[in-house]
Amino acid sequence: MIAYIRGKVAEITDQAVLVEANGIGYELICPNPFRFQAKLGQVEKIYTYHHVREDAQILYGFEKVDEKTLFSKILNVSGIGPKGALAVLASTTVQDFVMAIEQENEKFLTGFPGVGKKTARQMILDLKGKLPFDYTLEEWPATDVQADTNDIALEEAMEALKALGYSDKEVNQIKPKLKQEKQQEADGYIRKGLALMMK
Repeated sequence: MIAYIRGKVAEITDQAVLVEANGIGYELICPNPFRFQAKLGQVEKIYTYHHVREDAQILYGFEKVDEKTLFSKILNVSGIGPKGALAVLASTTVQDFVMAIEQENEKFLTGFPGVGKKTARQMILDLKGKLPFDYTLEEWPATDVQADTNDIALEEAMEALKALGYSDKEVNQIKPKLKQEKQQEADGYIRKGLALMMK
């Protein structure tokens, strides 16, 4: 098992980060490759999950070891594969996901791409009380309704920007900055997004 790769971030694509280590280029499929944009050309340690199946061997890359751990745990949920697990990690933090599982928050879980009520219930059944993280209730907000609203508004804004003609790559590049804005309405994210695109 390849636990991590330390090498130069050589290239970033819509789905992956290419890392060069000892003359070998490794393609690491990431939840959000553009998180490594500021590290392009730098030597970085990226945690990896080596997924082996009959027709392929794929390396998945993560900025933090907690993300890698959660990815492997989500893969154990019946009906969820690597693509679904990546979608979860691209859309939320480890802490917020753990909170949703422990509080059986189906509304939060069904906000992920491809996750319906049945899959959300399966996640809770398979993962509640079994995730190896030390977050305490005191660290969690009393409610995540605000977070839900922010996430929905952000996704609506992403789709609106694409409809205006911007590519997936362009939109994904500004997503981390937009997420920091914590707007409740899509219009707010769209205005900020257009301003960032003009820079």
